[in-house]
Amino acid sequence: MIVWISFLAAVLLFLALDLGVFNKTPHIVSSKEAGKWTAIWVTLSFLFSGVIYWLYGNNYISNPDGLKPIAASMKFITGYLIELSLSIDNIFVIAIIFAAFKIPQKYQHRVLFWGILGAIIFRGAMIYFGVLLINKFSWTTYLFGAFLVYTAMRMLFTGEDEKFEPKKSFIYKSLKKLMPISNHMDKEHFFVKRRHITAATPLFVALVVIEVMDVVFALDSVPAILAITNDPFLVFSSNIFAILGLRSMYFFLANMLEKFAHLEYSLIAILTFVGLKMLLHDFIEMPEWVSLAFIAVSLLVGIIVSIKMGKEEEEEEEEEEEVAEENS
Repeated sequence: MIVWISFLAAVLLFLALDLGVFNKTPHIVSSKEAGKWTAIWVTLSFLFSGVIYWLYGNNYISNPDGLKPIAASMKFITGYLIELSLSIDNIFVIAIIFAAFKIPQKYQHRVLFWGILGAIIFRGAMIYFGVLLINKFSWTTYLFGAFLVYTAMRMLFTGEDEKFEPKKSFIYKSLKKLMPISNHMDKEHFFVKRRHITAATPLFVALVVIEVMDVVFALDSVPAILAITNDPFLVFSSNIFAILGLRSMYFFLANMLEKFAHLEYSLIAILTFVGLKMLLHDFIEMPEWVSLAFIAVSLLVGIIVSIKMGKEEEEEEEEEEEVAEENS
């Protein structure tokens, strides 16, 4: 419990410093600032794998699966990469939500900050019950595996036909029935008083929608990491590091989302892989490095293809513009 308490205390301490020191004054997060924080979080996450090695090597934490230190570290990194890759879809949805509710850039960080606190609580609960189910009812492993393969196939064949529209969603309509909603912003406040009525501002509405959507995305990401390990600390810590880095990654990628359009195929490959791994775990036993290598290569290929295809599309557009100018 000392390790768990220390880890949670460290997370809460950073969040307090984040809002109280680093981002005390609402401001537009530049790509340079976001890139710096993204690099910091990725570096910290990989350094934490060394902490994992130390904890499991000295038996400072419960080790229900009897993992060796190197195996525990590899499982943490693999789980972290899975959560990070699946966060890409989350970033797309967050961008749509902010655009729909016209949230100014300088207040977006505040919404994502409070969203993290809710995400930590909900993810923690989902991980707890997920691990409990797998340990008590081993057949749920097949259920989770089938769900992940189904999700991957749905992503593959649905494409861009289904577009999320926040103001037409069940979440927004339900919230509107529960409380008055103002269409006007009041700086960074979540609520505003109008004629003795306390109404939620678009900032609060965006926060609620993002929070609920995070739970929806967790339905994919939590089973995916449970395919790698059902060790509670490894699952939870890798999730938390991915969530903490999500904000800076959002601001870093917000203006470049279209350039990573082909990354979705990497996510489909990863979900299919971990789903099949859960379904076939009684028949095929894969070394830890195989899972880590497959996920890392899938992400790398997706990024390279996206950048290459993006450049080709830009060149084609420039050629078409030149032809149009010559004809005119």
